[in-house]
Amino acid sequence: MTVQETVLAIQKGEMKAQEVLESHLKTIQDREEEINAFNLVMTEEAIKEAEKIDSLVAEGKNPGPLTGIPVAVKDNICTQGIPTTCSSNILAGWLPPYDATIVERLRDAGAVIVGKTNLDEFAMGASTENSAFGPTRNPLDTTRVPGGSSGGSAAAVAAGFTPLAIGSDTGGSIRQPAALCGVVGVKPTYGRVSRYGLVAFASSLDQIGPFAETVADAALLLEVISGHDPLDTTSISEPPLDLSSALTQGVEGLRIGVIDELSGGAIEGISDDVLACLEKAVEALTSAGAIVERTSVPSTVYGLSAYYVIAPAEASSNLARYDGVRFGPRVDAKTTSEMMVATRTAGFGDEVKRRIMLGTYALSAGYYDAYYGKSQKVRTLIMNDFAAAYEKFDLLLSPTAPTTAFPLGDKTEDPLQMYLQDICTISSNLAGHPAMSVPFGQGTDGLPVGIQVLAPATDEHTMFRAGAILEASNQGQS
Repeated sequence: MTVQETVLAIQKGEMKAQEVLESHLKTIQDREEEINAFNLVMTEEAIKEAEKIDSLVAEGKNPGPLTGIPVAVKDNICTQGIPTTCSSNILAGWLPPYDATIVERLRDAGAVIVGKTNLDEFAMGASTENSAFGPTRNPLDTTRVPGGSSGGSAAAVAAGFTPLAIGSDTGGSIRQPAALCGVVGVKPTYGRVSRYGLVAFASSLDQIGPFAETVADAALLLEVISGHDPLDTTSISEPPLDLSSALTQGVEGLRIGVIDELSGGAIEGISDDVLACLEKAVEALTSAGAIVERTSVPSTVYGLSAYYVIAPAEASSNLARYDGVRFGPRVDAKTTSEMMVATRTAGFGDEVKRRIMLGTYALSAGYYDAYYGKSQKVRTLIMNDFAAAYEKFDLLLSPTAPTTAFPLGDKTEDPLQMYLQDICTISSNLAGHPAMSVPFGQGTDGLPVGIQVLAPATDEHTMFRAGAILEASNQGQS
């Protein structure tokens, strides 16, 4: 059943929210030890929420568009009185004093939050192996990674633990794991979804978005969590999205450009089986009436380099607050300075330390202009090149990830190879534009491939039109 079908059945009294929850909790019980998608399963809290929803339905009330739907939330999003760890030892035992805005919106919509999902520590990674809670495994092949940093959320949906999940995307952290796990993942326009209550990694890049089994379910979840929030100064002043009509409009007459630089033209490492799926996606969109041509967005080749200066620089600033004074555990020492050093040394993992050092160096006197300043100029260049492309095309297309899911441990000793996993996704974060990953075909290893649909800022509606066509075509082939 789709999410919409389940919601309707609960609202009509044909199903109980408690029954839906129990079914998903049973699936979690059966496979969670094997997959490790969750840092915390909120069984008692979820049961109470399901009971409350059933009571409201019995009273003739409508709990909302997500009535009784189990949802998993990435563990870098604040939940009042419930641990939020960012998969880091430095936040062990911390209980947020408030709910993130999107958590409030989920509950107001009738959703049942089942648990907090695993991630690369502070969302820094592309495999969900950099976690104090241990690695998450891909439900489709447990010898392989689920992608990252929102690997726990992607795995939760792929394993059937929850029909919907929430992730965050700084450089591809929703779309890349969605591609590797064979689910739908959406990064909205920057500012479309409130970041209030999201633990910051890189504030100018971070965005919250949905995971779902289908494009329609992702659209519904994005509708629920979108909309202006006065508590977030970066929130755009627009009402919640209405995407229902997009799912049936098709792509007749749309002009779609395949980004040459992100599809084998200028970037090495994109596998032949992924490119073969991209070509089939082009055929599907063309058959549906779209005009598809190759195009160039030249500066995307510099996206990875710019990102790995800007993001660590912002992380260096944002993570300075974790000092043993205000959050989490403290390692005692003779002086305050020694205490902070000892606490941060013990609390942060290797990848977080690496990025803090990179970012601090890039922001230091004498190097700021050469690295951070220049990277911001590259970011502007990327924005301008995308703007030029969108004068000719309604949408752009590329692979989501350069390969299918790779084996656990395969890239942990080579940070550069791990960073290259986000080569196709980073540029849309730098530009602030929406992008989504839709499952389309399989690699030679039988694992799913994701196709990325990119759109101009605030045009999620057109993006979902193409996503629906790709999904329908993929289902027709399978």
